[in-house]
Amino acid sequence: MNRHLRTDDRIADLLQHPAFAGFAGALLPGGSVSADPNLPLRDIGSLLPYHTQVHPPEGVAALNRLIDDVRSGHAVFHDIYTPAQKRQDASLAATGLFFLRGRPGAPFAIIAPGGGFSYVASLHEGLPYALQINRHGCNAFVLVYRVGQGGAPATRDLAAALSYVVRNAAALGVAPQGWSLWGSSAGARMAAAIGTHGTAAFGGDALPKPAAVVMAYTGHSEVGAQGAQDPPTFVVAGEHDRIAPPVLMERRVAALRRSGVRVEYRLCPKVGHGFGLGTGTPAEGWADEAIRFWQGVLPPAS
Repeated sequence: MNRHLRTDDRIADLLQHPAFAGFAGALLPGGSVSADPNLPLRDIGSLLPYHTQVHPPEGVAALNRLIDDVRSGHAVFHDIYTPAQKRQDASLAATGLFFLRGRPGAPFAIIAPGGGFSYVASLHEGLPYALQINRHGCNAFVLVYRVGQGGAPATRDLAAALSYVVRNAAALGVAPQGWSLWGSSAGARMAAAIGTHGTAAFGGDALPKPAAVVMAYTGHSEVGAQGAQDPPTFVVAGEHDRIAPPVLMERRVAALRRSGVRVEYRLCPKVGHGFGLGTGTPAEGWADEAIRFWQGVLPPAS
């Protein structure tokens, strides 16, 4: 009943899989991207026009991890808004969080994939990141946020998701502190905005700032005003990125360093925009570096 998916399976097999009943559509990009049900999963890169180096086995491996968790009786998809909120605003129906469990009681990351605020690239920049974070023992959530409305509603969704996880940390089995925010492209704008301004500025609970922000290939340049220091930040960019040229990110890195923020910056040669984990390219391994950076800024365990 809950068999694993293969790259030769079709989108229809994903949508009809019993493990994903009730939320299968949230696994797809959505928004401006329509998916042919007969499209093989090995061709999911064709659904992600802003992305490169899409490695379908990574996405399928993450889907199979979700299947295994459902088989073990775990909830893998969480609503971040109440039924009343969804009735009031129909656009909230397409939001939620996928949860990939790490070590019980370990810190968590929330990941905001990119997609130019027109789709959500969870199968490339969300679930594979979460699986990598799990391998280091930490918990990981992947946010499905509103698209087609620009960055403000999407960032409010990230604030709502973060508030939901911290409020429910005990039930979810995650530490309520030491969390990190990850984002790629448009998602990095969201993560950095909350790192700079806090969750309350976007309608969420008044929470501490993240222990770390991880930003991949974005043009976001804003930093906190004097006296409102940004969190420690890990940045990765591609040398040949024409959508978000690395010079834009380098300006932000320099500004953060001038204000005393701990920053690690990796410029990856020979890659462009949207490379995800960068498997098989000079960018490969950046996510492991980012996880070590995050773990390095956490206080020692008591």
